[in-house]
Amino acid sequence: MKKKPFPSYLHHHHAPEAIVQRLKQKKKVSYLRDFIYGAIDGTVTTFAVVSGANGANLEIKTVLILGFANLIADGFSMAASNYLGTKAESDEFILLEHFEKNEINQFPEGEKEEVRQILMSKGFKGSLLEEAVTVIVSNPKQWISLMLNEEYGVNGKKKSALRAGFITFISFFIFGLIPLFPFLFKTQHSFMIASILTSIAFFSVGSLKSLWTIDSLWFSGLKTLILGAIASLLAYGAGVFLS
Repeated sequence: MKKKPFPSYLHHHHAPEAIVQRLKQKKKVSYLRDFIYGAIDGTVTTFAVVSGANGANLEIKTVLILGFANLIADGFSMAASNYLGTKAESDEFILLEHFEKNEINQFPEGEKEEVRQILMSKGFKGSLLEEAVTVIVSNPKQWISLMLNEEYGVNGKKKSALRAGFITFISFFIFGLIPLFPFLFKTQHSFMIASILTSIAFFSVGSLKSLWTIDSLWFSGLKTLILGAIASLLAYGAGVFLS
């Protein structure tokens, strides 16, 4: 089976000068998760409202009211939740960073031994081990960074909580509009058109996600489409049952 080629943005030159320049660059923070999170949930929840309302044979005006209410309320709720979650992660990192600084100041030998144990687990031995320990503990910033990464599993990349929440809301709102769009024209086939457009949206988001994963474009798109279809069918069935 032919492997999916790696995306072009991952490729880089290995000349010494190029490596130096690349490592000097500021590490980019990805907001892909926030975009995908908002886009998929916006499409799923809004189409679920549309499906449930259609299954219950509600008027088009009612479908639009419920749909737009969901866009605003649920979109804001998701954005706020993502903001608070991202802010909590950032605050936790700051707390751990201050704690490690305090530990190094109060128990330098104990923290130094932790560095030694970490490097030993990576295969360092003898004089090379001691030399590496000396180099790391001579730079407090690198020392703390090592401890945060190895002891707590966190790194120095800090997301903007405000930006994460904003991206989630915007992607939720834009993709959530898609299932509602046909109902604005009040045609006889509004639900059918909404279903087709929503399916395209599901597949498109999944395909876009494949640019940052090992999944192929088709597999990622179909997987997202199937998950969205299941959620929509459940909502439609609930609407029929409750009606």
